[in-house]
Amino acid sequence: MSCNRLNNNKIYLVTGAAGFIGFYLCERLLKQNCKVIGIDNINDYYDVNLKYFRLEKLKLYEKFTFIKTDISNKKMIQEIFNEYKPEIVVNLAAQAGVRYSIENPDVYIQSNIIGFYNILESCRKYSVDHLVYASSSSVYGSNKKVPFEEKDFVDHPVSLYAATKKSNELMAHTYSHLYKIPATGLRFFTVYGPMGRPDMAYFGFVNKYFLGEPIRIFNNADFEHDLTRDFTYIDDIVEGMERVISNPPVIGDAAPHRVFNIGNNKPVKLMAFVEALEKSLSKTLGREVKFKKIFEPIKPGDVPTTYASTELLESAVGFKPKTSIEEGLQKFSDWYVKYYKIE
Repeated sequence: MSCNRLNNNKIYLVTGAAGFIGFYLCERLLKQNCKVIGIDNINDYYDVNLKYFRLEKLKLYEKFTFIKTDISNKKMIQEIFNEYKPEIVVNLAAQAGVRYSIENPDVYIQSNIIGFYNILESCRKYSVDHLVYASSSSVYGSNKKVPFEEKDFVDHPVSLYAATKKSNELMAHTYSHLYKIPATGLRFFTVYGPMGRPDMAYFGFVNKYFLGEPIRIFNNADFEHDLTRDFTYIDDIVEGMERVISNPPVIGDAAPHRVFNIGNNKPVKLMAFVEALEKSLSKTLGREVKFKKIFEPIKPGDVPTTYASTELLESAVGFKPKTSIEEGLQKFSDWYVKYYKIE
């Protein structure tokens, strides 16, 4: 995509700017000379050093402004909108993690519901050109029909995290309908890559390997009915987001709101993913890597499969993710060994 598709005369507000996807999106915008206001609360859900590492890279750009705050702080959010008057808002700030939502539900309501409401209110008050926000493949719950399509029934979430993401879609649709705010929700499918989230399985597996500990695989050692995931490489995610941001829904009679899947459209069995990770790490280290494995029952809130239909995204913005799992994991392994200075 050519650089001039993104309007660098506009002001972009990105929440969750120190997060995995937020960092890469901010970097993409800044490389195209866009003015970016980044917000993040730098919570300790995972290693804050990685968040500060990402932020230091963004602070090298003179058009980047960082504000440490929480989107659940309504007064602060309204002050930021009032001062900077962003025209494009990308809300990626959220409490992530399916399993953690069972242990600590309060933070999900605070960030994913109240925080998102505050963003919507400010978008209404300051008439933004386009709101893009993070939804999740988890809204599909235990749907058996694959691939998952945006028109599928998604009223049976199996985790509180998924329920908050489905709520975000409903809230955005309502605000879009009432106040004609052009809005796009993106249902992300298992995003991975360098500088990713340490709470994600692939990152945790490599951590365990270097600690000499076994990895835990939640599939009952049932290889015939193994969990499958539609793993999506970060560069593909950001490319798709850039195109979506540049193409807001047209304001017409109905609500200018839409939802897209953004996934790889090629689900991989969990054990095949583990083998690909072993191979990529072996190549990086120059020696054979085999994880010690412990098999356990599937965790509450986990779904058996995720599989994105990407036809709607492709027809709207002409893009389909293309990075193979082998290529993506190799880039992650190379980054990991360099970042943690492993000999």
